[in-house]
Amino acid sequence: MTLAEAATAGQGPLKAFLIRYIREKDVQMLLEVSRTPAPKTPEGLDLKILCAAYVLSELKTGFQIGAMLFLPFLVIDILVASVTLSVGIVQLPPVMVSAPFKLLLFVLIDGWNLVVGSLVRSFY
Repeated sequence: MTLAEAATAGQGPLKAFLIRYIREKDVQMLLEVSRTPAPKTPEGLDLKILCAAYVLSELKTGFQIGAMLFLPFLVIDILVASVTLSVGIVQLPPVMVSAPFKLLLFVLIDGWNLVVGSLVRSFY
């Protein structure tokens, strides 16, 4: 099998996977930017549009996960900073106190299981 034959044969399953996990809003934006007419079926989309829409979709999901992880840690930082300042411990950096609390929170809520499990479940 030549490279061209392999690329042609692999396009079908790849397109099916990409179509399953893209957002229609991203596809519409990419079609508009590239001045490409929208096909009648999703299978008629160009592979370049599908790959770009998939990347945008995954980036959006990644930023959402990052925000969900960041917000509780930000609350811990704010609480620890306010407590250390109100007690008068100005010389102690709040990061030194909050880092163990962040790790403890992540371990208590079984963070790795939640993050990896939700990522794996998003594909099945």
